[in-house]
Amino acid sequence: MATFARPAFSAKTYAAFRPAYPPSLFRTVLQYHQANGSASTSSSNKQQQLLLDLGCGHGLIARALKPHFQSVLAIDPSAGMIAQAQQTTTDPSIEFRQGSAEDLGFLSDASVDLAVAGQAAHWFDYSKVWPNLARVVRTGGTIAFWGYKDNVMMGAEQATAIMEDLVYGFGEAAPGIQKMGPYWEQPGRNILRDLLRSVQPPAQDWRDVAKHEHEPGEDGPEEDVWLRKKMKLGEVEGYLRTFSCYSSWREAHPQVKSRADGGDGDGDILDVMWDRMIDSVPEWKAAGDRWREVEVVNDWGTYILLARRK
Repeated sequence: MATFARPAFSAKTYAAFRPAYPPSLFRTVLQYHQANGSASTSSSNKQQQLLLDLGCGHGLIARALKPHFQSVLAIDPSAGMIAQAQQTTTDPSIEFRQGSAEDLGFLSDASVDLAVAGQAAHWFDYSKVWPNLARVVRTGGTIAFWGYKDNVMMGAEQATAIMEDLVYGFGEAAPGIQKMGPYWEQPGRNILRDLLRSVQPPAQDWRDVAKHEHEPGEDGPEEDVWLRKKMKLGEVEGYLRTFSCYSSWREAHPQVKSRADGGDGDGDILDVMWDRMIDSVPEWKAAGDRWREVEVVNDWGTYILLARRK
């Protein structure tokens, strides 16, 4: 997760282009949280309720779930993310602070009703996180981790394959321009690509473990297929520029400029990738300079991991 603290990373760009979470995701989380003896979210019980948002980023989840809790504490290791979250949040009952899931010493025992982590749980050191959460989540309280991986562009399989190769491949994509595979932080990325299957809540502390999984491009119920949306190619381009591997790639190749930053010729690795992707889809190529206005359905692989404190 150190990439998000590097100079090349822009929290503002991340907030602008990362996909939002749909209401169906939050319904799945809240329905699980409220079932089987968990505290009600009725107004009479709100005074007892605290939501803990781990790896909160720019505050999207904290703001979306706040109406269901009396207060929210949202933490993130990145000072830039916390600054972005504070700038875009007006609710004084949401507290943002720099911190990590591995260090929750500032929280009292059994003080948390629901602990969530959106697109962050693959970074955690669980040798520290599980004991932390077992201490701070009250009996009957819940955890909900979710995330997404590797969007596919439906109906554009060749373009998706090109994107996969340049994002995860090794070696040269063009003379002097390396692919981005070596620039992912590991093992976090591979844990996410495996939909967090290697992460299991310890049975001595957690019960009623539930898991929703979806591989990109497959069909399934709404609670599993919760991140599928139509986007302009220009929006997909902006999203890809938020990848941590791209930030690391840029830091490693400061002499290679994107065309948007004044580079010429092939531009940078994403310019190379988009040139090839556009050439692979006749409709996109026919759009010429207006290719960024073309719309395509993107489907992400997703997971939701849920568990209740014993």
